[in-house]
Amino acid sequence: MFLTARSAEVDRIVGLEIGGDDYVSKPFSPRELAARVKAILRRIPSADRVAAACLDDCFAIDTVRARISYCGQVLALTRYEYLILTTMLAQPERVFSRGQLMDQVWPEPDGSLERAVDTHIKSLRAKLRAVSPERDPITTHRGIGYSITGPVRAL
Repeated sequence: MFLTARSAEVDRIVGLEIGGDDYVSKPFSPRELAARVKAILRRIPSADRVAAACLDDCFAIDTVRARISYCGQVLALTRYEYLILTTMLAQPERVFSRGQLMDQVWPEPDGSLERAVDTHIKSLRAKLRAVSPERDPITTHRGIGYSITGPVRAL
């Protein structure tokens, strides 16, 4: 929606042609503006509203670009962090042992120690906490491994 002081016909046409759903020029009534916003929101399909709400508290995996977003923010991940996170997000709530994560992620699991997984999990937690300090989607199961919670959507 464009909200502007420009009211010439050519400005309105250009605004709508470049993707605006509505064009409101000054002066305007606040009630009219609220009614126009509500009308636009009514045109959004309910599935899109759910997806928009999901941006606030879920993971989004973009496999084409090999990146993961959390709470709407793209995470700067290393190769192993990305692979660990995609492995865990493929089966939320499942508890993965360190060995299972190494078998899934490392090309030669015997060449690294299982504690390398702990280091990457610690780094992932820090990056997730930087985006949303009040949440910790990765759960440690003492003596067993790790699991992850939270809605996941593919891009």
